[in-house]
Amino acid sequence: MARAPFQVLVFPYRPAAEDGLEYALLRRADEGYWHVVAGGGEGYESPTQAARRETQEEVGVGGHATLLPLDTVTSVPVTEFRDSYLWGEQIYVIPEYSFGVDAGAAEIRLSAEHTEVCWVTYEEALVMLHHGGNKVALWELDRRLRGLGPRD
Repeated sequence: MARAPFQVLVFPYRPAAEDGLEYALLRRADEGYWHVVAGGGEGYESPTQAARRETQEEVGVGGHATLLPLDTVTSVPVTEFRDSYLWGEQIYVIPEYSFGVDAGAAEIRLSAEHTEVCWVTYEEALVMLHHGGNKVALWELDRRLRGLGPRD
């Protein structure tokens, strides 16, 4: 099935001690940097459907988990994707839609795309994340989960 010209980014999160939150970061097997669940849509999937599927495939968190769509949409150059030639010469960038997923007490089961997982605080995740767009999406997710407005 052909990859759709969009990307999804999903941040697994869970409650932590003393009313805190933790975020699961994944170490990429191929390049070694830290990021979160990411992948492209397949066929006629919507971004939400792709986010659910990718989350199940990459960390084993199933369809029962609460998925929180975020406003953060980043543009990614097509040159980042091996199969981008399928989209033709008119598409230069694709949107990357961001989500949070409540992992609760679920055990993270890594796919072959990742070598390890670590649960970290917001502050630790900001330092560890590789891509700037990931940091923007995390900022939005953290504020929403804490019940803060954009300027609180």
